Amino acid sequence: MDVTDVVPARQHPVGLVELARIPLRRWRAVLGAAAVVLLAVLVYLFVLPATYTATTAVVVRPVVTDPFSVPSGGADRAVNMTAESGVASSNDVIDKVAAITGRDTKEVADALEVETPVGGQLMRFNYRAPSEREAIEGANGAAQAYLDLRRGIYENQRAAVLKSYDDTIGVVTAQRTTTQRSLPSQSATSPSPRISALLDQLRALNDQLATLAEQRSKIASADLSPGSITSAARPPIPSSRDAAPLILVAGLLGGLLLGVLAAFLRESLDRRLRTTAEAVAAIGAPLLGTVRRSRSGRLDESDLRYLALALVRWVDGPQRGPLVLLSSAADEGREQVTAGLAVVLASAGHDVQLGVAPESLDRIRPLLVDAQRRNPPVLPARAMVRQRQAPANTPTNTPASAPAATFGGSGGTAVGPERSGVAPAARKPRPYPTVEARNGAAYGSTSREAKTRVVPGSRPAATGAGGRTDGHELWIGAGRVRLVALGAPPADGLTLVDAPAALRDERGARAARVGRAVLVAARDRTRLAQLVRLAERLRAVGVEPFGFVLTRAGRD
Repeated sequence: MDVTDVVPARQHPVGLVELARIPLRRWRAVLGAAAVVLLAVLVYLFVLPATYTATTAVVVRPVVTDPFSVPSGGADRAVNMTAESGVASSNDVIDKVAAITGRDTKEVADALEVETPVGGQLMRFNYRAPSEREAIEGANGAAQAYLDLRRGIYENQRAAVLKSYDDTIGVVTAQRTTTQRSLPSQSATSPSPRISALLDQLRALNDQLATLAEQRSKIASADLSPGSITSAARPPIPSSRDAAPLILVAGLLGGLLLGVLAAFLRESLDRRLRTTAEAVAAIGAPLLGTVRRSRSGRLDESDLRYLALALVRWVDGPQRGPLVLLSSAADEGREQVTAGLAVVLASAGHDVQLGVAPESLDRIRPLLVDAQRRNPPVLPARAMVRQRQAPANTPTNTPASAPAATFGGSGGTAVGPERSGVAPAARKPRPYPTVEARNGAAYGSTSREAKTRVVPGSRPAATGAGGRTDGHELWIGAGRVRLVALGAPPADGLTLVDAPAALRDERGARAARVGRAVLVAARDRTRLAQLVRLAERLRAVGVEPFGFVLTRAGRD
């Protein structure tokens, strides 16, 4: 069982720097959300018609019999504002406003809004309309319709109460008339008990008639005004375009905020590799090196040299197998790292066999040719002596007669002086180092006394037992890089394999079973879920990752 299986995985804490970096990395989502919100604001301001809002204020007061008397302590709570708000938005009011403005009742109901502040007796009628005149007429018409409706309700209530008083007074009057008729025409000196009772009943009926008449007069003199308009709507009134600059700024800020939230949401759903600690926790292997990439896509050569130093034990070890570079996707810089590592090792004097998939050849070969132009090849002493001792009838790979270099054959695109742009030049041989001196260190000598320069683009013969050339060879510095097919057997020297995207192609994992697997991950690009799945698949087939290389964007 591996050590990583027993160590509990801890979630990486998010710092302030990462909080600021995520929106910057997801700047497309941020700008997209801001642009959508800003476009909606522009459509609202300049495409849709302007909306005018008129407001009319009405003070609601209770019905009192004496408007000049001092109100009691509960007079301010005598009006139920909830009920008054329902009356103000009733169908009768809406129908009257619709008759005034000429709109449909549904449109009027949507445009009319009644506000009743808590703890007060004030009502505001807000009416929205596409024109200023219609908005003013709608607000004032709604307020006046409410007052008229409320006054009519009060008048109907007063008429019903007065009718009740009149009926009661009529009944009492009839009783009084009947009682008066029951009395004798001439009063006796000493009235009998019956006459005394009739007189008492008559006095009571007179008192009741006086009370009813007084109460009726109070009801008849009551002020039925439900309130008054204190602030009628009049021009100018505000419209939806009055605060256009402020609305634009608010829309921009709101869009940026929504964009930042969308960026964090996408980050949580599609987590990318941000730090080295996350890569170590996901892969369970150490970091071999970090390679920076410029905006033009070129890798930093010093980072590649340090990466080669990190692999020096494997390079000079007694049991060295193919070094297979894998990645979860094809856009993580694996091909550039493989080509750069092969160039650095070849410049140090190693013979590197580079296994490449057919679909990656057209991308890796230009990188090697460009590196050959920047690092002119130098021919070791053994190759120069072999070329001098070659028979006259043996074709030599001079710049004038170099055959076209191809991938796995002799036909294809030529890599010669015409392509490299460097004219062939005759140089005198210099003293050459011994074989022991050249092979005794990880990096061979690069001094002019130890090596002889050859023309860039030339292809010295790589003769084997049969004396034939195998694959596409490029001499870079003191060594060479030989391009072979992905499934070619390992060579005696160093063997690098550029495996396809491992999550979709198993050829890389198959090659890593006989060598060492090095994963390549790109900061801010590689998905953590894919990286974890790749490591799990490699371990499932018996391949333990040797380490990983982290690529990240740098500055030009």
